[in-house]
Amino acid sequence: MEISIICPTYNNLKYLKLFLESIRNNSFYKHELIIHINDGSDGTLDYLKNNNIEFTYSKNNIGLCSAVNNAVLKSSKKYILYAHDDMYFCKNWDKFLKEEIIKYKDNLFYLSGTNISYKNALIDYNCGTSPDDFDKNKFDLFCKNDQSKDLQGSHWAPHIIHRDLWNKVGGFSEEFNPGDGSDPDLCCKLWFLENVRIFKCLSKFKVYHFGSITIREKKIKKNNGTKSFLLKWGFNPKFFRKYYLRGNKILIFDGPLKKPKLSFFMFYDLMINKFKFFYYNLQK
Repeated sequence: MEISIICPTYNNLKYLKLFLESIRNNSFYKHELIIHINDGSDGTLDYLKNNNIEFTYSKNNIGLCSAVNNAVLKSSKKYILYAHDDMYFCKNWDKFLKEEIIKYKDNLFYLSGTNISYKNALIDYNCGTSPDDFDKNKFDLFCKNDQSKDLQGSHWAPHIIHRDLWNKVGGFSEEFNPGDGSDPDLCCKLWFLENVRIFKCLSKFKVYHFGSITIREKKIKKNNGTKSFLLKWGFNPKFFRKYYLRGNKILIFDGPLKKPKLSFFMFYDLMINKFKFFYYNLQK
């Protein structure tokens, strides 16, 4: 299973260590791992050097999109898997991914993992609020016993796509730095530019996610990703998620997605988006 795991980090060493531990201990296969270090003044730079972990580096925080794109340039494997530094991967996560990927005759798919957390996740299940109180055994037992189904649509990171797709769409669009809106934009490019119709959230591929720790604790100023997305595509991420990915509700995966049929409600929502589109353009 040829995977390049790409993970940006910004002075978040305590969480990054736990992420690296899960990759080291819970992977069935060996993978290429590349971290992009933004700043790294908390000891991250020295830690990765001392442990012979591949990385790219920027002295300042260049944003999630640029960080990931930089790391991908150093990668070499067939599949690009993007993850956050505050995630903990379940046992045999890559074995489950391989079992799924070999089902497809082509590379036109976008597969994402199931986020577990103590709050505001796809599945709320409290195994801890930080690495200090994280209960690995509780998480492992939950993953072993959970019978959730695969879901329709994407639930963002962690996600994996083929390198050819990544290169064709140009990876993450850097106008979305520091990151808000970048995931739905990538999915939009896959949909409209490469006709990808498999957007699937895998139940067995679980990660425990502590939840945007970097953004919350470092108080990074967010971009207006919704506005940028709307000006680029003519509708906002919520519209794309609802009518194209069918990911606005928890729906069991039932096959490749189809182009949405125009309905009254879709037309109504689209007109609201178009009004905002013209309004934003008038403000330029």
